[in-house]
Amino acid sequence: MDIISLQNPRVKNVVKLREDKRQRQREGLILVEGWDEISMALASGHLRPHTIFTAPELVSRQMNGINSEVLTVNRAVFEKMSYRENPDGWLALFPTPQISLENLKLSDNPLMIVAESVEKPGNLGAILRTADAANVDALLVCDPRVDLYNPNVIRASRGAIFSVACIETSNQDALDFLRAYKMKILSATPQADTLYTDVDLTQPLAIAVGTEDNGLTDFWLKSADVNVKIPMLGKVNSLNVSIATALITYEALRQRS
Repeated sequence: MDIISLQNPRVKNVVKLREDKRQRQREGLILVEGWDEISMALASGHLRPHTIFTAPELVSRQMNGINSEVLTVNRAVFEKMSYRENPDGWLALFPTPQISLENLKLSDNPLMIVAESVEKPGNLGAILRTADAANVDALLVCDPRVDLYNPNVIRASRGAIFSVACIETSNQDALDFLRAYKMKILSATPQADTLYTDVDLTQPLAIAVGTEDNGLTDFWLKSADVNVKIPMLGKVNSLNVSIATALITYEALRQRS
């Protein structure tokens, strides 16, 4: 074993990176835990791990082709670093992905998602999974309340954060980008009169969604080319933001096919 002490400085640093966004930003590193998630990061083709920690006692699958520092640790050390209930013995430190609006490449008929001020890691992760499944061009996380590279976002996304172009940006910069590419902006709000299925979604499109509590701000509601709603036939007036995003995104796919 390379590390068996819970007091090892490198173990303590991993814990700091796990818990502190500012520490992650200072070091330019993110935590990725789990065989599947690390494999997704490696498969992206542009990320190479800084360090990989592995606990042989917990490992059930091997990882091949690693060209980075690999440190073995015992179970107790790994569980101290881990943020999962049932860790699988794989945890890696990766450099923070560097993606910006300036170097974002879009398809000929782009489909994008704009998530404004989403505050729950689970919701953002679920939106990322939808974005991956639907092969959207990018997810713009505007005025975020949760760190895009929070370990819980990475976990909830099941590694999709590494297969989708994800960019943290301001509302205004996102709008300027979408206008420059002449993209139709659709905002989802329960107060709209038009059903999302009654709108043409076949052209270059950005789907804007907001928080569950307050929805989108006036910035996007007034900037949108069309506001749409999802029919709500019960007593609750809105859906979980990740579910609403999935419904509209897949309606766009249906129309385009």
